[in-house]
Amino acid sequence: MKHLRTLALALALALPAAMSSTIGAADIIEQILVKVNGEIITKSDLEQRQIAALRQRPEVQGLRGDDEALARMLSEVTPLVIVDAIDELLLLQRGKELGYAMGDDQFKSIIENIRKENKIETDEQFNEALKSEGMTMLDLRRQLEKQMLVSRVQQAEVMGKISVGDEEVKAYYDAHPAEFASVPQVTLREILIEVPTSADGVNVGLDDEARTKAAEVHKRLLAGEPFPRMAADASDASSKANGGLLGEIPWADISPELQQELQALKVGEFTRVLRTPRGYQILKVDSRIDGTLKPLADAREAVSEQVFESKRRVEFGRYLARLRSQAIIEWKNDEVKKAYDSGLKAQDEAKAPKTGL
Repeated sequence: MKHLRTLALALALALPAAMSSTIGAADIIEQILVKVNGEIITKSDLEQRQIAALRQRPEVQGLRGDDEALARMLSEVTPLVIVDAIDELLLLQRGKELGYAMGDDQFKSIIENIRKENKIETDEQFNEALKSEGMTMLDLRRQLEKQMLVSRVQQAEVMGKISVGDEEVKAYYDAHPAEFASVPQVTLREILIEVPTSADGVNVGLDDEARTKAAEVHKRLLAGEPFPRMAADASDASSKANGGLLGEIPWADISPELQQELQALKVGEFTRVLRTPRGYQILKVDSRIDGTLKPLADAREAVSEQVFESKRRVEFGRYLARLRSQAIIEWKNDEVKKAYDSGLKAQDEAKAPKTGL
């Protein structure tokens, strides 16, 4: 918590200077940047959202208030931050029009759930936790009510009107087989006879000695000695503690040369003695999972969720565009308006289908 509060303070101190090229200098304590259907978004509101957005970027850690990188990141996040702020306000206004509100009983129930999930037993502990985040109970209620209103508007006006038909499910399944196929992988065990190296390279005598030892181990395996026991007794690899177990390895992560060696093996079989950069190695196939496509009957629920989410994103985008077109938006700062237009353009470009030559 402490490093977040320190970061928030650093960012808060940095924002006025870093924002000067974005929204212009201001001498007033509370500057109104935009009115949306009569409700205002202030400079302070924007700064709080900028801080929250920057907190999500790990690279901001360690930057000072006068760091050029901080100003650059600020200019990157600001356009979408402004778009999100206006969209949220439009959704909250719509939620109030529909008569949604958070009642006292609902708020108390949510608080109880938060306390249980975080194992907070007393009111004092809860208030201290809020204080450590720079929040009051009223701040928390406002935040939770915003989340509830936005969620209910989406449910009623977007998600509740979306249906997914069997033909759509089949079409998505046919077009995205990789999403519903198991990943080919193999579980291996190893026995490694290491060849010592030095600055002068490999000592021929030591190499011959290791090769001879590996051949003897291979011979004993062919005679029926258990692979895990031989690994524990003879291997120089750290995996010897687990009977040589290397675990599940995606087939795509294995080199083409080794794939050829393993491809011909059945489960339970092992390779010839292989020369590797580490020495001489013998690998055993413990298990194998082939990449198989899950039948549509088994994948239907997952496919439906994918189709639904895809349609939700499209319909929600259209819904927000409609709210924006119907709203009265009065800009009080030209630079903020430019940043907003830039954010909308970035959103549209992100949604546009990618084409290639």
